[in-house]
Amino acid sequence: MASDMGQIAQLLDATLDPVKHKKAENLLKEEEKKPQFSLQLLKIVATESFEPKIRLAGALCFKNFIRHNYVDEERNYKLPIDEVNTIKQELIGLMIACPSTIQTQLGEAISIIADSDFWDRWDTLVQDLVSRFTSDNYKINNGVLEVAHSIFVRWRPLYRSDALYAEINHVLGTFAVPFLNLLNATNQQIDANQNNKEALKGYFDTMSLLIKVFYDLSSQDMPPQFESNLEHISTLLHKYLVYENPILATDDDSEAGIVESVKADICEALELYVNKYDDDFGRYTQVFISKVWNLLSTTGPETKYDNLVSKALHFLKAIAGTTQHSAAFNDENVLGQVVEKVVLPNVALRESDIELFEDEPIEFIRRDLEGSDTDSRRRAATDFLRQLQGKFEQLVTSVTGRYINHYLEQGKSNWKDKDTAISLFLSIAAKGAVTASHGVKTVNTLLNVVDFFQQHVASDLVGDAGVEPIAKVDAIKYLYTFRSQLTKEQWQAAFQPLIQNLGSSNYVVYTYAAIAVERLLYLTDDSGARIFGRADIEPFAKDLLDHLFKLVEKESSPAKMQENEFLMRCIMRVLIVMSTGILSFDDMVLNHLVSITNVIKANPSNPRFYYYHFEALGAVVSCGSPNGTSKLEDRLWEPLNLIITEEVNEFMPYVFQLFAKLLELNPSGALPNHYQALVPPLMLPATWETRGNVPALTRLLVAIIPRAAQYIVSENQVQPILGIFQGLLRGKKTEQNAFDLLESVALSIPRTSLEPYFKNILELLFTKLQSSPSDSFKLRFVRFYHLVSAKPETGLGTDFFVSQVDLVQQNLFTQIYLSIILPTSGQLVRPVDRKAAVISFAKSMGDSSAFAQRYVKGWRFTCEAMLNLLMNPPKVTLGAGDEIVNEADVDDIGFGLGFTPLNTCKKAARDDFPEVQDIQPWVRQYLMDANTRHNGAIAKYMGDRLTDEGKQALAMYVS
Repeated sequence: MASDMGQIAQLLDATLDPVKHKKAENLLKEEEKKPQFSLQLLKIVATESFEPKIRLAGALCFKNFIRHNYVDEERNYKLPIDEVNTIKQELIGLMIACPSTIQTQLGEAISIIADSDFWDRWDTLVQDLVSRFTSDNYKINNGVLEVAHSIFVRWRPLYRSDALYAEINHVLGTFAVPFLNLLNATNQQIDANQNNKEALKGYFDTMSLLIKVFYDLSSQDMPPQFESNLEHISTLLHKYLVYENPILATDDDSEAGIVESVKADICEALELYVNKYDDDFGRYTQVFISKVWNLLSTTGPETKYDNLVSKALHFLKAIAGTTQHSAAFNDENVLGQVVEKVVLPNVALRESDIELFEDEPIEFIRRDLEGSDTDSRRRAATDFLRQLQGKFEQLVTSVTGRYINHYLEQGKSNWKDKDTAISLFLSIAAKGAVTASHGVKTVNTLLNVVDFFQQHVASDLVGDAGVEPIAKVDAIKYLYTFRSQLTKEQWQAAFQPLIQNLGSSNYVVYTYAAIAVERLLYLTDDSGARIFGRADIEPFAKDLLDHLFKLVEKESSPAKMQENEFLMRCIMRVLIVMSTGILSFDDMVLNHLVSITNVIKANPSNPRFYYYHFEALGAVVSCGSPNGTSKLEDRLWEPLNLIITEEVNEFMPYVFQLFAKLLELNPSGALPNHYQALVPPLMLPATWETRGNVPALTRLLVAIIPRAAQYIVSENQVQPILGIFQGLLRGKKTEQNAFDLLESVALSIPRTSLEPYFKNILELLFTKLQSSPSDSFKLRFVRFYHLVSAKPETGLGTDFFVSQVDLVQQNLFTQIYLSIILPTSGQLVRPVDRKAAVISFAKSMGDSSAFAQRYVKGWRFTCEAMLNLLMNPPKVTLGAGDEIVNEADVDDIGFGLGFTPLNTCKKAARDDFPEVQDIQPWVRQYLMDANTRHNGAIAKYMGDRLTDEGKQALAMYVS
C-alpha cells in the first residue's frame, strides 16, 4: 500500500514535539517501507497550505531518506527506477520555488544524489540548470545557483583524477558561458536598481552565489572560459570589493550585510587565484593588494565585519606567501605599518570579546581554543604575521618585539594591553601548526618562551587577588600552547597552580584549566611514554575527579549538563592515566558516571560530551579485573540496558561496546541471565538496519556466542545468526564484520549443529570470491580457512573443509587452494594469523587424509608455504603496550556519520592457539608425533614429494 501524504504530514509534525517524537519517528520508519514514500515527502514540501515547519521537516526527512535509501555501496539503486527518475525531474524546480531554509535541505539532498549519479547517470542536469537562468529574476537565479553550488562545491577538497576532470569539463562545456553571461546581467541589474532596496538585496544575493560558484568552478584548474575573460572578471571583482551603498547597510553591529558577504566571497576567490594561478592572475594583483589594505585600515571593530576582515587577512597571507609580491613587506617601515594598522587592531580584545567571555563562556572557549576560530580576526591576523615571519624572521621578530615590549609596559596598569602583548608574542614565537597532541612543536629561536612565561605570565597563573579572569586564561593558554617546550621539572612547578585554577569560580578559567590538564596528561615523549603518569597524579586523583564531576553536575538539565565537553574529556583522561589506580574509589566514579548517564539520555545533544562520557565508562570497565566484572555488570546493567529499551539511538553503539568488553574480560563460564535476554533482540533484522550499530552489535554477538553456544543451539538460533552473517557479507563496508561473526560461530558451535549450513556458507564466500573481491576479503577468507583447518580436534579440520567444498563442486578445492589460499597466506600480517596458518599447514601435512592421498603435489606446496612462513616465525605478544590509550584525536571523528569506536574498549587481538607459544618447536613436535602416529608416513612423503632443497629445509622438523 502506498504512503498516505496526510498521515506522513501528521507524523512529521509529531516529530517536532519532544513528547511524541520517539513514537512518531518509529512510525515514520514504517512509512518509509511503503512505495513512493520519497515522492510523498516532496509533495508535502511543495504544498504551501502546510505549515512551514512541516514542510521543512519534510525536506529534512527527504534528505535523510535519500542519504540512506537512494543507492547501495555498489551504486545500485535501492528505489524503483521510475521513482528515481521522478525525483530527478521534480527536485530542481521544487528547490528553486521553495523558501531558503527548505532550499538548504533540498540542496543537500541534490548533492547526495549527485555524488552517486552526476554526471554519467544525470547528464541532463547542467542543461536543465542553464535553461532556467533569467536575465532579470533573481529569485529563480538564486535557486538555480544554490543547486549548482551544492553540486560543484564537492570539487573543492578533491584530489585530481581523470574522472573528476571529465566531470568538470562536462559542466564547463555547458555551464561556463551562460554563467559569465549571468554575471554580466547581474552586474547590470545591480546598476539599474541602485535605489530599490529589495531588488538590490536580491541581486546581491545572486552576486554572492555567483562568486561562490566562480570559486567552485576554479577550485581544480582555471577554466579556459575564465582565462580568456580574466581582465573583465578582475574588473568586476574590483568593482564589488570597493562597492558601497548605504541602503544595504545593516543597523545591527553583529549582523553582516550582504555587501560585506560579497566582499568576503571576493577575498576568498582572490586568495585561491593568488595561491593557484598567480602566473596568470599576478598582473591584476597589485590593485587588489592596495584596496584590501585600505579596506582593513578603514573597517571598524564591529563583529559584523569579522568574516570580511578574516577573509581579507587570508588574502594578504596568500600575497605574503608568494615570492613575487612578498618582497614589498621586507622593509622595517612597511612591517611597522602592518603591525600597527592591520595586526594590532585585530589581535586586541574588543568589548564584544569581553561580553562573549562573560555572557556565553562556552562559545568564547570554542572560538578561541579549538580552531573553530578560523574565521576570527585574531586567528587570521596571527596567521598573516606568522606567514611574514616565515619569510623575514629576524626583521619581523625585531619589529613586533618593540610593540610587545611597549604593550607589556602598558600592561602593568592595563590588563588588556598585556593581553595584546601576549597575543603578539604567541604570533611570532610559534612556528608551524599548533598540533592537537603536542601544541607548538617548533619555536622561533630568537625568542625564549620559558623566560617570557616566567617574567611576564606566571604571576597571573599563581596570583589570586586582583588578577583579571582573562589574564588567568591567557596564562593557562600560554602553558597549553607551549606545553611541549617545558621540561618535566618545569611542568612540575606549574602543574599544581594549574590544578588550583580548576577551583576558580569563573567558568572560562576552570574550563581552560581542565583543557590544559587533559592535554598535559596526554603528552608523550619521543618514545611514546607519558610525561605525566599515574604516579604524578595518584595522590590527588580522587579529589580531582570528584571536583570535575561536581562541575559537570552543577547543571541539572540534560542540555546544560552536556554543554562543557572539556570537563568530561579531562575526567576521561584522568581515568585513563590512573588505570587500575581507581579501583580503590571506583564506586564513587561509577556513581557519578551512572548519574550523568541517567540525565543526558533524555536528550543527547552534544556528541563530543557523550563520546568522552562513554570513553570514561570504558576506562572504568577496562581496568576491572576478570574477578571484578560481575560487580561492574551488576552496577552497569540497569542504566545501560535502559538505553537499549528506551531506544536512545545515539548511545546504543557505545552501550554495545561496553557490554562486549565486559564479556571479553571474562570469556569463560555460562552467560549471565541478563545477557541471555539480549540474544533474541539481537537476532531481529531491524536491530541491524542502523549502519552505525553494526560493528558494535557484531562485537557483542561475537562475545556472546562462545558463552551461549549451548543456548543458541537449543533455541535454534544458529540459522538466524547465519542470516545476519549473510546480510553483512553483502556489503563491502560490513564484510569484515561478517567474518568476525562467522569465525565465532565456527569456533564455538558444535560441528553437528554447524554442518547442515556449512555448504551454504561456502557458496556465499565463493560467489564473492568470483566477483573481484577486495584484498581484505581474500585475507579474511584465508584466515577463516586456516582457523577451520587447524581445528580437527573439534570435528573440523582440513578434511572437513575439503569434503564441504566437494559438496559445492567436485575438485573445486584444488582451484581455491592454489589460486587463493596458498598465495594469500604469505600476505597475512598479524602474528596471530601467521601462527594460525603455520598450525593449519602443519596439521594438513600431518593428519589430513586428503593431502596424504588425494593432493600429492598439494602436500609439497603446503610444506613450502609453511616453511616460507617459518623463515620469519610469528611471535605473538598479546598485551604489550595495551596500557597506553593513544586514541585518534576526537576532532577527526565524524559524529553521527557512522560508528565511533571507544578506544578505552579496544578489542584485543584474539589468539585462537594460546597453547602454542613457540611455533618452531611446536611444528617439530607435531610432525614428529604425526610421523609416529602414521608409521613413518610423513618421513616417506618428505622423501617422495619434496625437492632436495625442501627435504633439507624440513629436515630440522622431521628427523
